[in-house]
Amino acid sequence: MKAEAMEGKNGNLEAAIDQLLNVEKQMRFAGDVAGTKKAVTEILQLCFEAKDWKSLNEQIVNLSKKRGQLKQAVTAMVQQAMQYIDETPDIETRIELIKTLNSVSAGKIYVEIERARLIKKLAKIKEEQGLIAEAADLMQEVAVETFGAMAKTEKIAFILEQVRLCLDRQDYVRAQILSRKISSRAFDADTSKEKKKPKEGDNVVEEPPADIPSLLELKQIYYELMIRYYFHDNDYLEICRCYKAIYEIPSIRENPSQWIPVLRKICWYLILAPHDPMQSSLLNSTLEDKNLSEIPKFRLLLKQLVTMEVIQWTSLWNSYKDEFENERNMLGGSLADKAAEDLRHRIIEHNILVVSKYYSKITLKRLAELLCLTIQEAEKHLSEMVVSKALVAKIDRPMGIVCFQVAKDSNEVLNSWAVNLEKLLDLVEKSCHQIHKETMVHKAALKA
Repeated sequence: MKAEAMEGKNGNLEAAIDQLLNVEKQMRFAGDVAGTKKAVTEILQLCFEAKDWKSLNEQIVNLSKKRGQLKQAVTAMVQQAMQYIDETPDIETRIELIKTLNSVSAGKIYVEIERARLIKKLAKIKEEQGLIAEAADLMQEVAVETFGAMAKTEKIAFILEQVRLCLDRQDYVRAQILSRKISSRAFDADTSKEKKKPKEGDNVVEEPPADIPSLLELKQIYYELMIRYYFHDNDYLEICRCYKAIYEIPSIRENPSQWIPVLRKICWYLILAPHDPMQSSLLNSTLEDKNLSEIPKFRLLLKQLVTMEVIQWTSLWNSYKDEFENERNMLGGSLADKAAEDLRHRIIEHNILVVSKYYSKITLKRLAELLCLTIQEAEKHLSEMVVSKALVAKIDRPMGIVCFQVAKDSNEVLNSWAVNLEKLLDLVEKSCHQIHKETMVHKAALKA
């Protein structure tokens, strides 16, 4: 075979290829796997060394269509040709070679991983050309989650690339569907354990390429993409949970310059999130974080929200306006466009909850004064909270009175009376006991 290779280098490429094709045919019919693989790879090597890209594409197609072609030979051929992609002289030649290899590997399970990598390369080229939609469509053709031999990190990296391209083309529905293929538990795997040797009959998992990020790096990429998705819907609580997951990554926690901006974002989005049990739980757990002492202004801000006292919006905004504006220079960029307006709404909601705790009834006029709003605005915000079931309230418009008491049925009223009577009798009994005790002490003192 060395003689044929030398002949090809001397310029007689076609004759050298013909001789190698005859050798390949003999090896293929004899079922010689090693010989067939060597023959097909040397044919491709001759075309590559001669820089005859047209012949290279033709030989790849022809060799793959040979009768009874061995799977191992096709695999070796595709893997060999993939090494030539970065050596192509121009972008058109590169695309042509990738498309040729893609057509050869289509529908063949034994080269499904190579096909996925080829499509990823082609999608990257399309993206660089500005064809985002075309790149996203290409990536969506491949379902890597079904590939048993592909490494876990490579699968996750491929799906994340699919999600990113969908977000870039603003296809949020498909981005959500693709993101659900990745479970958050996939990032919590214990990588310190030694890999078990595969048993006979098990699929051998290939090593991921060198450019694939580690599992923790992929975790950060995943949650950053999910932040982009939830940012579209202004789902503040989910954005906060994503930042919370990034905050828990060891590499982030070890570097103050990285975790301080993330913790700031957690605080902001906690405040922006509507009041519910999940938000309340996250708020209290964040307040217990010792790292919050490094950013005392945010600790004070969260403390105000858990304290049942009315917050003056004007003074709060004056104190935190600069911090709010500084977020654009921090990790993750500026907050949402309507974040300032939503922040004001959250403070109003907090104040209404405080009022409902201390008052069973209050006039609309007084409520508006406490909230620093007009009567119409106060009624509007109160109505929105009632509709969202954040609290229970009724407005008597003719009288201008808001009632925060929950309507009780007859059984609840009777039960409350029974409890009150029981408490009253208990107090009477204790009082009688104390009077009797004092009388006995007084009589004993007189006898003495």
